[in-house]
Amino acid sequence: MAAKDEFNSFLSEVRKASGVDAFQADETGLVSVRVDDAYNLNLQFVEATGKVLCFVEVAELPTDAPAAVFRDLLVGGLFGKDTAGGYFALEPESETVVYNYFFDLDRAAKDVEEFVSTLEKILQLCDLWAERIKGGLAAGQEDAAPSGMHGDHMIRP
Repeated sequence: MAAKDEFNSFLSEVRKASGVDAFQADETGLVSVRVDDAYNLNLQFVEATGKVLCFVEVAELPTDAPAAVFRDLLVGGLFGKDTAGGYFALEPESETVVYNYFFDLDRAAKDVEEFVSTLEKILQLCDLWAERIKGGLAAGQEDAAPSGMHGDHMIRP
């Protein structure tokens, strides 16, 4: 199992690879980085498992969101459709859709450049889902499909 000091050492390498000094963990092992004024990219170290949970708030849903939006998120979560191995959660108080992805710290530490690249891909995926959700909300009961990526979110400055 990886210890917090190993996580902090890993974050030091992430700062070097990305050029972003904000990759700093607080005392609980949480890292929060604002990217392009669009997303808060969060990393939470789970010491008991040696995993790093990456989570990003994708969109807020209105209380009257159509069932098609929830169905699309459920299909993504249950069957991995268009989620790249991650899953969705719905924060019950704010109705915020959160994308979650787990990294194995030992594996991520072996290729920090790939880790940073994967974070950027996660943000692109969040763009797709934010648009997909927006389309589903606008269409009411119609199923929404993504129309493509809008941004190449770069964690590096």
